[in-house]
Amino acid sequence: MAARLSIQLAFGLAGLAVVTGCTGSPAAPHPAASPHATSRAAPQRSQPLTRAAASQCPKTIISRVASPPGASPGDMGPPGTSAYGNGKLVVTLDVHGVIVASGDMVHPDGSIWWKFPWWRLVRGHLVITGRRLDAPAAPLTSIVPDGYGDIGFQASGVIFPSEGCWQVTGTIGHTSLTFVTLVIPQAHRAVISGSG
Repeated sequence: MAARLSIQLAFGLAGLAVVTGCTGSPAAPHPAASPHATSRAAPQRSQPLTRAAASQCPKTIISRVASPPGASPGDMGPPGTSAYGNGKLVVTLDVHGVIVASGDMVHPDGSIWWKFPWWRLVRGHLVITGRRLDAPAAPLTSIVPDGYGDIGFQASGVIFPSEGCWQVTGTIGHTSLTFVTLVIPQAHRAVISGSG
């Protein structure tokens, strides 16, 4: 009986040592293992758009101006815009593939706000994603407000973290439409002169 008690006591002490080791004060976390490591890192500084990058941007150019299906002329947007689509999704874009943002569309951090009107010819919720092609940058963020039903016209807003050459994709289920646009603040317009 004493031997059995000694064995139980030994296992109990060993178990206590294991539990204490696991619940004692934690070691400092390794930066790569911490889920918040990226939030503590300094924000990535965006690179300015260069004239060379502007000229190399594979912009979506619209050669034939068209209206979105069922849209009135007032729905089109400002002069120089046109419908671009694939028969399931349509968006209104600048015909030259360039967004020149006025001062009120440029935030103090350099990010640029832009509105995109979409027409959904398939049912579902529109999701907009995008990435900068000419330099590293955070992905764009989008705002797709509720209240437009699940088919037809859909207002949206996009925040580009920086100027540059941006690829944007609208997706509903298995349907997607991608375009490329050059995004530049009005104050930096000289960078794109001559880039077509």
